[in-house]
Amino acid sequence: MEKLSASAYLTREERKMLMQKNDFRAAIEVATNWLWIFAAFAMVYFFPNILTIIAALFILGGKQLACAILMHDASHHAVFSSAKVNDFVGKWLGAYPVFQDMIKYRPYHYRHHVTTGTEDDPDLLLTRGYPTSRASMFRKFARDLTGITGIKTHIGLLMLHLEYLQYDKDGKLQRVSQKNRKWGKFLQTALQNLGGAVISNAILFGICWAIGAPYLYLLWIGAMLTTFQFSLRVRSMAEHSMVENTEDPIRNTRTTYANWLERILFAPYHVNFHLEHHMLMAVPPYNLPKMHQLLKQRGFYEKGLLEKGYWRILTMAVKQN
Repeated sequence: MEKLSASAYLTREERKMLMQKNDFRAAIEVATNWLWIFAAFAMVYFFPNILTIIAALFILGGKQLACAILMHDASHHAVFSSAKVNDFVGKWLGAYPVFQDMIKYRPYHYRHHVTTGTEDDPDLLLTRGYPTSRASMFRKFARDLTGITGIKTHIGLLMLHLEYLQYDKDGKLQRVSQKNRKWGKFLQTALQNLGGAVISNAILFGICWAIGAPYLYLLWIGAMLTTFQFSLRVRSMAEHSMVENTEDPIRNTRTTYANWLERILFAPYHVNFHLEHHMLMAVPPYNLPKMHQLLKQRGFYEKGLLEKGYWRILTMAVKQN
């Protein structure tokens, strides 16, 4: 089985160039994501009706996915040249607003890269089970968009943050014994693990309150429980589902082209160039399109998985009668 080797297709100079960080580009991309978030709030604030609310929920769901992807990229130390800035932005503008913890996410996600497509892959639950029937796909999307998936997911996150669950050294979830655990320790854990999320969301709520529209914050929570789950599902399917050989590193990960709408909903921060990311994890997201062009020119995609768009992914994910 052929390895997913960057050196087979890219020179040392090219790899060095691709891994070079550009703080200005990073800052622009992060700022652009948050401008989209505030634009979604503003749309409902100035034009409150059912259509703008629905549009805002989908925009916010896609941009919450972008927050999660920023956490992902920062966990690879692949956004800013300064490690401190990288981690600060990854936490406060990525992880915390969507109630995640970047530091705990790092070992979990590293295991995904080491075990991609195998039974030890911690992301397997996000990607297995496709293609599925039309009825099953409808039920999955219905659970996502009605909040059922989001409620279950955030109960699990809460258990993780309160340390009823934890990741072991291999990145796997396991139960934590509560024997002899005192209330003081419980409160200390809650403050330590949820403090950043509570503060960042309080700031977001405070901004809405300051403009006289605290109700706008409900859009953030509503999107987190619904459209964010939908965007996350489609993004995950595109990356690792419907593959011929789950343990072949060249054939178990996919790059998917994205149009402007798909970039808003499913492909923030160039995450759609996912095969490139698995080949060189340290490449900043804004350099992935360039890496893709080089690999394509060298013939890598005669073997690698490449799809034209996310509609094609959805088509592949449903069994054809």
